[in-house]
Amino acid sequence: MTDRTMRIFILFLFSALIATCLSKPAFCGPAGPLQSKAELLRFRNATASQVLSAEGQPIGRFFIENRTNISYGEIPPYLINALIATEDVRFLDHSGVDFRSLLRVFFKTIMSNKRSSGGGSTITQQLAKNMYGRKPYKFMPVLRNKIKEIFLASRMEKIFTKEEILTLYLNTVSFGENVYGIEAASQRYFNKKTEKLRIEEAAVLTGMLKATTYYNPHLNPENSRSRRNVVLKQMEKYKYLTVAEADSLCKIPLKEDYKRLSEGGPADYFLVRVKAEAQNILNDIEADTKKKWNIEEDGLVISTTLRLDLQNCANEAFQKHLPIMQERLDRQYSTAAAKRSLGEISDSLRKALTTLQAGLFAMDPRTGAVLAWVGGIDFRTQPYEQISARRQLGSVFKPVLYAAALEDGMEPCQYLDNDSVILSGLEDWSPENFDHSYGGKYSLAGALIKSMNVPTFSLFLNVGFERVDQLWENMGFSFPLDNTPSLALGTAEASIREVAVAYSAFANGGLKIAPQTLTSIKTSEGIVIWQDSLHEGGERILTEKTSLLMNAMLQKAISEGTGASVYSVYGVRAPLAGKTGTSQNYADAWFAAYNPGLVIVSRVGASSPSIHFNSGSNGTGSALALPLVALTLKKAEAYPELREMLSSDFPELPPELAVMLDCPDFREKNFFDRLTDLFEKDEKTYDPEKRKSINRVKEILDRIFRK
Repeated sequence: MTDRTMRIFILFLFSALIATCLSKPAFCGPAGPLQSKAELLRFRNATASQVLSAEGQPIGRFFIENRTNISYGEIPPYLINALIATEDVRFLDHSGVDFRSLLRVFFKTIMSNKRSSGGGSTITQQLAKNMYGRKPYKFMPVLRNKIKEIFLASRMEKIFTKEEILTLYLNTVSFGENVYGIEAASQRYFNKKTEKLRIEEAAVLTGMLKATTYYNPHLNPENSRSRRNVVLKQMEKYKYLTVAEADSLCKIPLKEDYKRLSEGGPADYFLVRVKAEAQNILNDIEADTKKKWNIEEDGLVISTTLRLDLQNCANEAFQKHLPIMQERLDRQYSTAAAKRSLGEISDSLRKALTTLQAGLFAMDPRTGAVLAWVGGIDFRTQPYEQISARRQLGSVFKPVLYAAALEDGMEPCQYLDNDSVILSGLEDWSPENFDHSYGGKYSLAGALIKSMNVPTFSLFLNVGFERVDQLWENMGFSFPLDNTPSLALGTAEASIREVAVAYSAFANGGLKIAPQTLTSIKTSEGIVIWQDSLHEGGERILTEKTSLLMNAMLQKAISEGTGASVYSVYGVRAPLAGKTGTSQNYADAWFAAYNPGLVIVSRVGASSPSIHFNSGSNGTGSALALPLVALTLKKAEAYPELREMLSSDFPELPPELAVMLDCPDFREKNFFDRLTDLFEKDEKTYDPEKRKSINRVKEILDRIFRK
């Protein structure tokens, strides 16, 4: 059979299939059944769900196909004109099928074997293909699918108006890079809404429909510019533009504002949490109502508690502070000795090991609303989220111990020994103060303010492990404590999120508050699926007296102690209480700060505790973690709404509590102190099994002269 005979046979077969479909349009012969009118009306694009900040600003999307549907009124007229002029010039006149174009294609392509005669499909036919795809028939798949699209297009023209077809088409069509619909394409390539597109930009996107990769303005700008000009000339040809307008627009350089989603948004780590919580809510709704929602296809609008302005402040703090500290750590590990300490490993692995990881979390201590969530340094390269990672706390643990002491009846002016202690049976371990000082006595308040280790260990002996462990559990910490003497100095492990929850109990008067990320889930039409109003209150885990006294002491820890640089160096004005923390060997640096309107916690450290700074000038909580919080707050104070939230002041202490703090932080030993010293050795000892001092005489005298 010659090629010409084969082409004639194909044309005859095509005519027969058309006749079959005309006689049985509901089945469409070998092409398969058509979608019914009801099915066409029920059609919905798989649409991305949007995630909004507390201010109503978009912060992310969940999707299988990156698409946001828009209405006909949001489409500029010149975009419609560009589409018609380029893809289907007789769109407004035909009823779904342009027979003149169709015959041209078949005669030129099949009979004359010309490949460049065009596809012949109308916008409506293309829409049918976009909506339902094509089936992989074994025999003549292209022809059979084409026939089905012809009759489906005819049916669609009877159901939908021309405006509805154009809107469906522009919301459905692919623009490459997993971008579907004109709105997502406009955001991707020009970083603006469709209604804000310029004429030449609309022509670029229209031109992409011929070949989404070849005419991609980001990948192939020259091809895209040439195709754009073809579209503009088509608009001139069909009188949508004057000659002068088209010529002027063709001379404009191609300018894009490309925004790839994978480049990261302001709160990518937070979005992971949001998606998980939203999915759990939707699962519960399905279990209760049998109504199923798809978070990646149904175009839901998910509103969150996150303050985008505060989140951006935190992101800027990370970008400003961490590169400086990373350079210092790199310089430390660039020496030959440091390289030897890491062993024989390649350069890329060494870089990964010495990379500083960091996280910052902020919440409202009254309602639990999550206000900022920076889960790491770069979501693309470091996806492991730091907010929930457990690390050794250092002195950030101490307020838990001191709160347990207050709950046990101790008072801020009760004095604690600052004498050296050797623990026999534990390799003669001995707690040390940061400045290696000993002697005298620190008040309970003074020991916390100055973050003294030896008096804190004395306090731990007085309070006992059981009371500390109970409060630890009540505050919401998940990792169990080990009953070891070093616990007093902060060897316990916890996450940033857990520390924020615990410190919230100090800020809100003694209540345990669970963090909350979502406020509502709605359909794209605004119908509420789920809603939860933020409210104050929670389980009481501390007395109000304890929280007030802790606030007073921890305010001094900021203003007079290791957190003083928040004010003196960074110029933050907000009233704050809080605590720095540095784990063993400077492996992790912490800073937790709060007031009645905000709790904010940061932590910085390499992935492995074996990688750390070798000096306190760089590795302490005040040097490494505090600046992230301070820079965030200083930037936030420039925003009036944030400034109002940050300026929440602490309640004034009633006189009966204020007098409890009226004592020196430190005093030398008096007569009674020296008298008790006569009954003990030069160095006190500790029984690790009984977890208490073995000097019984001193204990008795301490009780007698306690006040």
